[in-house]
Amino acid sequence: MNDNDSKGISYTAGFFMLIAFAVAGLILAELISKPIWVEMTGKKAELFVNKTFAPEDSNALKIIQAISVVIGLFLPAILTAFVLNRKPIRLMGFSTQGIKLSQVGLVILLLGASLLVSTSLSYLTTILPLPESWRTWFDKLEDIYNTQVSVIVNLKDGKDYILSLIIMAFVPALCEEAFFRGGLQNFLTRGTGKPWLSIIVVSALFSLVHFSGYGFLSRFFLGIVLGALFHYSGKLWLSI
Repeated sequence: MNDNDSKGISYTAGFFMLIAFAVAGLILAELISKPIWVEMTGKKAELFVNKTFAPEDSNALKIIQAISVVIGLFLPAILTAFVLNRKPIRLMGFSTQGIKLSQVGLVILLLGASLLVSTSLSYLTTILPLPESWRTWFDKLEDIYNTQVSVIVNLKDGKDYILSLIIMAFVPALCEEAFFRGGLQNFLTRGTGKPWLSIIVVSALFSLVHFSGYGFLSRFFLGIVLGALFHYSGKLWLSI
């Protein structure tokens, strides 16, 4: 599905191009993050690779978190949109035109209700009769995630709270929605003409890259809600 500003490159090709750019971006982010870790913490790079973190590493992890999502997700999405379209920002749905306060309120209510369902799905996953090897792996993933979060959200004062809110909430939301909804879902929908297939495929990818076994169904469901919200509104800021 092309438009007047399309450069004639298949949007389906853009979907795979974006994945390739993201892989390259994440590798680059990893290479950049290691010396930053060493410089800011005075610790060996192996501790960063092995995800061995301590509370004093909070500031370094905040910066590394921001670098990873910006270079690994946001910039690849913007770059791919530039390759595909003469108006990349509009293509990705970043326009605020037509967004009303009532729409924002409706989105808040919708996502509030969705979080209740999401929480139920997370609980359901924990009580499923999973193979012991799966459960051990899932527990390890959760331990790594919880350790990272507890280190990053190391609050000493109001300044730390605001900084953590930006690093843990706004920046990932901006970068992830630009990549998954404004990029992958958008391009796949335009390429195939099948919006719900695109929503489901991208929601599965969205959940997989968070590396949480217990949270897979939860994030998959939230991905579908966010994907539908973006598809029917055309406004990326609402899903952000």
